[in-house]
Amino acid sequence: MKLTLKSKRWLLIIHILFAAIMLGNMVAFLIFSMTAALAGDKDIVQACYQAMHILSKTSVKASTIATTVTGILLSLWTKWGLVRYYWILAKEGLTALVIGLNLWGMYAWTLEALSLYKSGGSREDIFDVQIGLWAGILIQIVSLVLMYIISVFKPWGKRVKVTS
Repeated sequence: MKLTLKSKRWLLIIHILFAAIMLGNMVAFLIFSMTAALAGDKDIVQACYQAMHILSKTSVKASTIATTVTGILLSLWTKWGLVRYYWILAKEGLTALVIGLNLWGMYAWTLEALSLYKSGGSREDIFDVQIGLWAGILIQIVSLVLMYIISVFKPWGKRVKVTS
């Protein structure tokens, strides 16, 4: 199935909007996690972890799923295909990484940080969780920015068909 130009544009707009929401989520996570790490007020720390956990259950999951689905549809319903170009394969690899981090990592890390904080966990245990959370956030931000760059420049060209 091929899309009309108008349909393709609408699907692309939806895809870009959800990708922007994904990036916005990670910027919010970065701000909340830095605030939690630097705040001296226990209520602020708890509010930051609670906000991140709520986002991980809602907006993060919804935007990840919607971006993935619209990206697959764009690949299938346009000339690009799922495996025809190296740049699409690179985006698919980065997408798999982001899916794992978004659907599992952000939820698990924020739940663990919130649980540790509420139960009076040691600063060392909370710090260990924060390191994992920060690593996940930074990996996602870098991956999302790389996907934006790859989408604009479309490097590496078309894959060569191997004939036997």
